Amino acid sequence: MIPQRYNLVPWLCVLGSVLAALLTGCGSGSGPGPVATQQELGRRLFFDERLSSSGTMSCATCHSPDAGFADPRKDSPVSHGAIPARVGDRNAPSAAYAAYSPSPRYFDPTPLPGNMMLGWYVGGQFWDGRADSLEEQAKGPLLNPVEMNNADAAAVVSKVRSGPLAGLFREVFGSGALNDVQTAFNHLVHAMAQYERSSQVCRFSSKYDRYVAGSAELTPQEARGLALFEGSANCVQCHSMDTSLAGKALFTTYGYQNIGTPKNPDNPYYSMPTEFNPEGSAYVDKGVGAVTNEPMHYGQMKIPSLRNVAVTAPYEHNGVFTTLKQVVHFDNTRDVASWPPPEVAMNVHRHMPPMAGFFGQLGLTDAQEDDLVAFLAALTDE
Repeated sequence: MIPQRYNLVPWLCVLGSVLAALLTGCGSGSGPGPVATQQELGRRLFFDERLSSSGTMSCATCHSPDAGFADPRKDSPVSHGAIPARVGDRNAPSAAYAAYSPSPRYFDPTPLPGNMMLGWYVGGQFWDGRADSLEEQAKGPLLNPVEMNNADAAAVVSKVRSGPLAGLFREVFGSGALNDVQTAFNHLVHAMAQYERSSQVCRFSSKYDRYVAGSAELTPQEARGLALFEGSANCVQCHSMDTSLAGKALFTTYGYQNIGTPKNPDNPYYSMPTEFNPEGSAYVDKGVGAVTNEPMHYGQMKIPSLRNVAVTAPYEHNGVFTTLKQVVHFDNTRDVASWPPPEVAMNVHRHMPPMAGFFGQLGLTDAQEDDLVAFLAALTDE
């Protein structure tokens, strides 16, 4: 299993934002206007459907607060765009707590005990870590033809100039903030990132948080699930409860792993026109390995925070699992039950030599799986 350890140098690089989080939520950043005002502008931009080509889709369409800042649609394994017939290749990850992911992505060479893989990538944004920061991540969907489908940054900026947020935008960034397209575009994504760093998105308001604070009690089933999570199921090795970065557990290491997730035959992306998917049904998502062009990392996806996981279905990068019970059962029985083959067979995370008590053959009973699911539900923010 993955050891619960961190490379300290990159973490020290984000120390400033962590200290600022004590006052503003997930973190802060410099800007002409007060951070709170930047966050308010970012919130309004985040929910502004005018910023899509169709005028019907905002960032919140795929990152809804009601769905833990993930995609609220449960009837599709992947996210849909502003053009109804266009879909992405992945299930939109939650934007909540993404602000704590180390920036930029870095490689930690520390060997992983019991695994053939030497080191792993940590940090960055998206399932594959291709964006180094929240600001860079925000640019992607705005300009992606299968997401918000704007032709370029100028198209986005023109909508702000002519829209109801122009006054607040100039109040925050200055009277000439919308004059230059690239400068205005950078201001826009900075404001969005400030909102994602705020306590509105990183709430730390779950039952588990109240339990840690001593103001709530876990049910017996939730308590059994927590004991398994920290103990024999060893979930903490990937979904760390370390509190050094945020002052509270984030339930992720922000690393990357290929856990052997099966290909999803129901993924509508396979039927997309060749303009968007030239490989058709043969498409294979190589994860961070495609970004770094390193075959030894093919198939490795960002380890998500488990906060709000009970309301962020479907699960995994391709939405192949529709319930938390399925995910926990897969983690428990991958190597001892009849599951479809992995989407990327190379680099699957396994203990070497294979043995009981590790990921893929945890040896949990059906009731213990239910206990884990109950605990995970206690991570849902109010």
